[in-house]
Amino acid sequence: MWKTVLSLICLSLALLVPGCNQEEAPVKVNLAKKEQVLHKAPANVITYAYLPQYSHTVSYERHRLLVEFLRRETGYNIKQVFPDTFAQHMDMVGQGKIDISFVNPFVYVTLAKRYDSRVFASVMEGPGSSSKFRGQIICRADNPAIATLADCRGKRWIAVDPNSAAGYLYALGLFHSQGLRPEDFAEIAFAPGPGGQQEKVVLAVWAGKYDIGSIREGTLGVVRDKIDLREIRVLATTPWYPGWVYSARAGLDPKVTAAIARALFKLSATDKEQRRILDAAHITGFVPARDRDYDPIRNLASQIGIHLD
Repeated sequence: MWKTVLSLICLSLALLVPGCNQEEAPVKVNLAKKEQVLHKAPANVITYAYLPQYSHTVSYERHRLLVEFLRRETGYNIKQVFPDTFAQHMDMVGQGKIDISFVNPFVYVTLAKRYDSRVFASVMEGPGSSSKFRGQIICRADNPAIATLADCRGKRWIAVDPNSAAGYLYALGLFHSQGLRPEDFAEIAFAPGPGGQQEKVVLAVWAGKYDIGSIREGTLGVVRDKIDLREIRVLATTPWYPGWVYSARAGLDPKVTAAIARALFKLSATDKEQRRILDAAHITGFVPARDRDYDPIRNLASQIGIHLD
């Protein structure tokens, strides 16, 4: 009986594995060798990225409706992608992984020099629909040791990112005008981790981990549900500089850039549905832009010793 059962089991196994026979040599698998599988976007996808000054959730919610509008208006399959850091965003542009960038002007002039990206639009924002923006230097409201910019000497400073305009470069320029240099601070740190650096600066100052922080104007409104804003004081506000831009990577079909530009310029706050798109993005409109419009950023970088490479 047992011989019969064993024979049936062997027969079943032979039927389940018909490809294995005595004439086939065994295949050796080297598990030490690994190959990374790269997931490439389909060739017809136009990638769109918002420089990660805020968390990915904020970036997505602000630009979701705008991306959907651009997709409908242009007929292109536009997909929003989410680099984790400013540096990664720039690297992805250089690698051709980001076609359309929404970035601060300092990152733009860096992309223009490094990868030959070209600006085609600038945003207007705020109550006055300005195409310029500025930064703020903040501290805790109850910090008695800091009343003026001069009091920041020897203090711990947290900034957004080395490539942040309002979150670092503009503040550095303001300190420079007051005779303060980077070596005059006890520490200059940058917000860690992926995305959300602006919020992290505010929270770090609020928690007392750093004495001062530099952010773009408008950031405090993003964290109003996390902290009591009365506990944060704006110590100083930087001068105005050219605003955020839309740029296209080198090699992108000019027809694509032109179609996206036309769609952006079509958006109007007088149209109820389009107003909803603009409000979500915290933008009031778009205007054409040229590379030379951002020479003030290049001049500022040169004055404070930052090299665009």
